[in-house]
Amino acid sequence: MVGLEPNRPPLVLVANDEEWWARSLESLLSPGGYAILRAYTGRQTLERAHEVGPDLIILDASLPDIPGIELCRRLRSDRRVSSATPILITTAGRCTREERLEALSAGAWDFIGLPLDADDLILRLNAYMRAKLEAERTKEEGLIDPLTGLYNLQGLRRRARELGTDAYRHGRALACVALALRIEDPSNSDSSDVFWDAIDRAGTVLRDSGRISDAIGRIRDGEFVIIAPETDDTGAHQLAQRLSTEVEEIMAVGESMPPVQVLAGYSAVPNLQSAGVRPSAILANAKMALSRLQAQPGGSGVLRYEGDYDDSDLDDGGDLGQSLADITVEPQRHATH
Repeated sequence: MVGLEPNRPPLVLVANDEEWWARSLESLLSPGGYAILRAYTGRQTLERAHEVGPDLIILDASLPDIPGIELCRRLRSDRRVSSATPILITTAGRCTREERLEALSAGAWDFIGLPLDADDLILRLNAYMRAKLEAERTKEEGLIDPLTGLYNLQGLRRRARELGTDAYRHGRALACVALALRIEDPSNSDSSDVFWDAIDRAGTVLRDSGRISDAIGRIRDGEFVIIAPETDDTGAHQLAQRLSTEVEEIMAVGESMPPVQVLAGYSAVPNLQSAGVRPSAILANAKMALSRLQAQPGGSGVLRYEGDYDDSDLDDGGDLGQSLADITVEPQRHATH
């Protein structure tokens, strides 16, 4: 059986309120190398799917609060659940052709009834897991965030390397702006798609309002990065202010969206060649400024990186800088230009 990681078996979320049926599945899956997480209702299934991101989901067709097929539809429309995650629906009896077709139409990969064939089930799951692994590998190797249409982290790495190399070669300015959404009603955003709708709308604004020369990407959830070539400190501040204002204004349109605030941190160097810093440092500094702003009670607006922060100001331990650590500009390589 193929696992996602050498030291971690694939995690299966089993949603079933019938103890005997759930135990039967567990007795088949555990020897096959799968780890099991239980849920007993549809609502609990949604919560755990958001919390842990299971590798595979098996739903009972007759959950007490949400029928399995309807729950499958909700999971498939939920942007917090990977579209590559296999979802299977099970029934305690024999499945009919109509049930199978309805389940497949809802986004299930399979509909399984009694009697269970252990070997057949494990072989199917292994095949589904291989397909999931390949889909996620392909997605990771891509450069575009599927939710927003902006660059993903991999795309930002590539564009930062290209823009940084060009800025160093020609002695030009380079700036980075880091933006974060703050929704004033987090309880509402947790219980609906409000948060993800906000990310989607913010991505649209940044894609439409950003400059063609800039590299704009989403690094995680509601955080975005703009790498701005030929942009000095003043230009970076203006860019951060303009984009923050435009995102907030579009969020204020419509009654379904709670108040959304945009926080921004930025960093810039007037000449990358003489500054002696890597593009990854500029990105990390912008994120550091943003993190300090987020940590301030009632923090708002735009904050410039001043160069006097330390690592403790980073609420995430500097993961952005680490993630982009391979973005380097080697002076020796371009010294003759």
